[in-house]
Amino acid sequence: MNGDNLVDRWLIVGLGNPGPEYAGNRHNAGFMVLDELAGRAGGRFKTHKAHAEVVEGRLAGAPVVLAKPRSYMNLSGGPVKALADFYKVVPERVIVVHDELDIPYGALRVKLGGGDNGHNGLRSITKSLATRDYLRVRFGVGRPPGRMDAADFVLRDFGTAERKDLPFLVDRAADVVESLITNGLEATQNTVHAADLNPAKPPR
Repeated sequence: MNGDNLVDRWLIVGLGNPGPEYAGNRHNAGFMVLDELAGRAGGRFKTHKAHAEVVEGRLAGAPVVLAKPRSYMNLSGGPVKALADFYKVVPERVIVVHDELDIPYGALRVKLGGGDNGHNGLRSITKSLATRDYLRVRFGVGRPPGRMDAADFVLRDFGTAERKDLPFLVDRAADVVESLITNGLEATQNTVHAADLNPAKPPR
């Protein structure tokens, strides 16, 4: 990325747990979206000394670093802080893609700052960055059924019916990340929330 204005660089982080046994979990929605973005950027993830897998490239015309921490979810903050320092990215240009229990499956939300809502990955990132003021793309996974524990729910794979729509939703979440880079927060929020009010049927 020589020649790029590094002030314009974005750090885009997907949250999940490393290892094949977690790959299909709801908690790994962030990793799924980052894999889609890496494909769009034409790159392959490589190991970085910040204990993460990274792709350096361009999205929506801007220089980006795509990252998947190699730590477990509750320790995501260390790699994110190390990458932000290494690439000299300010928190306001960090986008974190993560699963969200309090949003129905199939819906997305975008915000800057706010609490962690019980999400261990966000809690770790907020502590390590010493600020809540980073962007979040919240991938709705819905609440667990019955009395199932939330921690058990997010560490289970998406259900059979959910998996039919999952590629469409991952693609849409990747579009949202690109919109944040191109159009900014407010315009992206307006578009995302309008889509939730008038949802398009996912392709079958």
